[in-house]
Amino acid sequence: MNWIQITSEAQLEEIKAKSKTKPQVVFKHSFRCSISGMTKSRLERSQQPDNIDFYFLDLINYRSISNKISEDFKVWHESPQVLLIKNGECIYDESHTAIRMEEIVEQALTS
Repeated sequence: MNWIQITSEAQLEEIKAKSKTKPQVVFKHSFRCSISGMTKSRLERSQQPDNIDFYFLDLINYRSISNKISEDFKVWHESPQVLLIKNGECIYDESHTAIRMEEIVEQALTS
């Protein structure tokens, strides 16, 4: 998995801009949560599609960015959580054990 680390709020604007030509996925992860660790591991064992960029946010160190994500994309904060961004908007979000690469790819292709 080729994660792109999110370390600044400015990257959220980049994600919105890039999402106009290529789906963007944000994975919000807590190192303190075993479910989050299991979900991250499952994503990393999956085949990463070439047509989607995958971003990783460390919730413990960047909680303010997580709050900004919730505000900008109008989603309730969860951990772990995945958001699929297309055309500057969150078109799909999922949390906990329901996060699956197959579903992310399907939503990216059909939405």
